[in-house]
Amino acid sequence: MSFNSKYHIDVDFEVPKKLQWYYAPAFFGFWLVLYLSLVNTQMNHMPRPLTRSDEASHPNSFIAQRAEDTLIELTRIGPRVVGSMANEESAVEFLRAEVAKVESEMSDLLEIEVDVQQASGAYMHWEMVNMYQGIQNVVVKLSEKNSTNENYLLINSHYDSVPGSPGAGDDGSMVVTMLEVMRVIAKSGDPLAHPIVFLFNGAEENPLQASHAFITQHKWAKNCKALINLDSAGSGGREILFQSGPNHPWLMNYYRNVPHPFANTLAEELFQAGYIPSDTDFRIFRDYGGVPGLDMAYIFNGYVYHTKYNRINAFPRASFQHTGDNVLSLARALANAPELDDTAAHSEGHNIFYDFLGWFMIFYTETTSIIVNVVVTLLALLGVGISIYFMSLRSGCSWKGVLLRFSISIAIQFVSLILAIGLALLVALFMDGVDRSMSWFTSSWTIFGLYLAPIVFGLSILPALYLEKTKRDPLGLGFRIQLFMHSHCICLIVIMLTLTGLSIRSAYLIMLCILFDIVALIVNLVTKWHRKAYLFAIAVTVCQILPLVFFTYLCTVALVTLMPMQGRSGSSTNPDMVIAALVWLFSLMFAGFIAPLIMFFRKTRTIVLCFLGITILFIIIAVTNAGFPYKEKTSPQRYSLIHAHRRLHNADGSTRIDESGLYIYPQDRRFGIAKDNIAAIGEAHQVSDFCDEEMFCGMPLYNHRWNKARQYSMWIETSESPEIPTEYPMLVLQDSSELETSAQRRFNFTLAGPSHMGIFINVKNDARILNWSFNDTLIREQAEPPYMVYFSYGLDDSPLEFTIDVEKTTSTFDTPTLEIGIGGHWVTQDITAIEKLSSYINRFPSYAYIQGWVGTYETWYF
Repeated sequence: MSFNSKYHIDVDFEVPKKLQWYYAPAFFGFWLVLYLSLVNTQMNHMPRPLTRSDEASHPNSFIAQRAEDTLIELTRIGPRVVGSMANEESAVEFLRAEVAKVESEMSDLLEIEVDVQQASGAYMHWEMVNMYQGIQNVVVKLSEKNSTNENYLLINSHYDSVPGSPGAGDDGSMVVTMLEVMRVIAKSGDPLAHPIVFLFNGAEENPLQASHAFITQHKWAKNCKALINLDSAGSGGREILFQSGPNHPWLMNYYRNVPHPFANTLAEELFQAGYIPSDTDFRIFRDYGGVPGLDMAYIFNGYVYHTKYNRINAFPRASFQHTGDNVLSLARALANAPELDDTAAHSEGHNIFYDFLGWFMIFYTETTSIIVNVVVTLLALLGVGISIYFMSLRSGCSWKGVLLRFSISIAIQFVSLILAIGLALLVALFMDGVDRSMSWFTSSWTIFGLYLAPIVFGLSILPALYLEKTKRDPLGLGFRIQLFMHSHCICLIVIMLTLTGLSIRSAYLIMLCILFDIVALIVNLVTKWHRKAYLFAIAVTVCQILPLVFFTYLCTVALVTLMPMQGRSGSSTNPDMVIAALVWLFSLMFAGFIAPLIMFFRKTRTIVLCFLGITILFIIIAVTNAGFPYKEKTSPQRYSLIHAHRRLHNADGSTRIDESGLYIYPQDRRFGIAKDNIAAIGEAHQVSDFCDEEMFCGMPLYNHRWNKARQYSMWIETSESPEIPTEYPMLVLQDSSELETSAQRRFNFTLAGPSHMGIFINVKNDARILNWSFNDTLIREQAEPPYMVYFSYGLDDSPLEFTIDVEKTTSTFDTPTLEIGIGGHWVTQDITAIEKLSSYINRFPSYAYIQGWVGTYETWYF
């Protein structure tokens, strides 16, 4: 076989004929079947849940049915909001009774000590002072009798819930898991070199107050050397390990042996970068106690998270078994780990960790990762160089000619990557522009057409046009397709080295892509299949099976995690941009080396254009009712609502604003979808319209997140006043006294009111706050006023006493010095019993979930 003799084509080189176009569906079908048969099944694979009847044959095993039964009893208490009787009395009594049951079955070799902690304190939570009074923890220490070991393992979950939610998934499921783990260990009499402290914390949703109270004040806190933190951002499924350490890689030696591993460094970095709209007690234990550990949480079915639908019937029994098996294994291992005797000696840097389909774990240190990334880069460059040399040798083209074609291929591939993300983002912008974002929220299958299809089109169209334009090129089709694969490899190397240089550990993902491409390249070079296009393609296909399975597995996990979260991530950003970027990122990894194989089919351009057609078809579907994002009970739209009375006073004591209304906080991008329902209530004003005139907009902001969302929140004045169940918050200036000079004065206040209040403080007439009795971080760091203090109490409802020290150098204290606003929130009430509030909530669409309560806001000058 030869071309024009002037090119000196080697007779061993095979010039392929393109495959008929109708084989292309089989090619794509192969990858789809691979995804459905492996990834989709393993995503939902769960262990068989053990029942009470299995207990005799599995005496040392976690019994899922027992945990489920306990959760049924816990959720019968109802929502367990800090400050409510349900949380402060019923839940505590329930936990003490359950621990007593464990104690009655306990082995004679072990002993239990129970302590119900009541604590008060404060710390900085992002931009606000987070202050608590009389919140509770139920703390249980399980140890060998007469144990003298002072290094403990801490296991934590929280029994409180958000307003209106029974909290089955978050975090009742983890509470009952801890109880069952405690029962199994206590009954079996397993050796415990280190005592285990089971912390059932009663104020996580406030946020994170009870963990702060424990780690800064409890008598056992200083002895806790390692942590297993159990939380939830969903309802069931497989719990994921998404934070480890930090700087304690030895912990992964124990996690790797759990029966059902599910962990990933990518999840850790996304969470710590703030892309996940949640926080956990893990951060408090880490920052305030220096306790290393493992942070695990449910992430599937986040649609019902923090809603009234977070019930036991939305939590599968098999999830108890999955989590229980893992936590029991970890508890037994870590409670006997010698590293707990001196954890500081084993602090060695960050980990890279990931599981493969839940089958096994891989982990290594960050230092090892850097070395591996560099070695893989060098091997890839060497392999590409050898491949280009053989192309030149076998094709008859000069090495300069092959390098020129390679340079062109790199440029085209780079532009193709930009085109792919550009098209996906364009679709995201279009969908948002026509107010049809989040069409995938309930119908996740639409992501294929809306974002994967344009990405594949963008990756493929330019190489297809180039190869068609150069079909008479003396360098054979097989070699030119290989050049595009090498070009993608070079692009990935650049990305990997950039991420590595930025200390982003998830660069390991790109490394794996390159590694499997190198394997295919080595196979082709050793077998000389690189000369024969179809054999070369078979080698590439086989070597891409594992990467496709792994990366589509990670992509699916990321999507099922992030999609529900977009329903509570606020209105300021376009969530379709997040999904588009995520799909593009993973497409580079699972499709980057597969897309060039499309070029082996006839009518390549037509095949590639089909993906554009699919995109257009799915856009049409998405803008119709078929793309409606919400569904009652299973994937609702979220709003927070306060029926509030606000009263703002002038400096002379007169009232400048005295009105009632609805504060509406939409939690996703599509809040305009209910504009007719909202308009039927009254005229809506953006909360941000009031912010230039009033401190914190003159509104009863619940916490700092509400402050950040004020631009998209609404205020609707109503003629009806809220049904406030108790007295309004009462702020009393007890006295003011001169400090060191006449320009300095201390103001002493008392505050009484509901269990959740916001304290908003501003200075007037050139006054400056010198100090106060709250956490002093804002003052010490000279943060600009106004300031927000979030305050809640549990059992102790005594008035809060606080002082503020102020200095005025250009005016006297005869003029206003302080403006203080108090927001009162009655979040522990049953909203169905509040007639006026319920009537407003019922005006929203049936697919909307409204988290509502009544509140007040009042300001004074001092």
